[in-house]
Amino acid sequence: MSAETAHWEKVCQVGDIPDGGVIGLEVGETPVALVRTGGEVFALHDVCSHAEVRLSEGEVYDHTLECWLHGSCFDLRSGKPTGPPATRPVNVYRVKIEGDDVYVSLSKE
Repeated sequence: MSAETAHWEKVCQVGDIPDGGVIGLEVGETPVALVRTGGEVFALHDVCSHAEVRLSEGEVYDHTLECWLHGSCFDLRSGKPTGPPATRPVNVYRVKIEGDDVYVSLSKE
């Protein structure tokens, strides 16, 4: 699906996401964790694939998001776990920035 046909939803302003931090929000009924690091914004499914807790309550390290409960880290670009105990990736979603507005698309590419 091209960017032109994807459904984009405005979710927040860039400044709403702390630099080097994460916020959790809902896009429709889907929980999404938005991370801002290194001048980029990433969107991941906001539920750990190991323990079913909110990843947005975790910490950002380099290009990973660490689950607060058991310490599983997920790559911001791929959603793949970078260490145990998680073994399954979380979904990642496309993000675009227009001015100060952050848009997320839950559509599959």
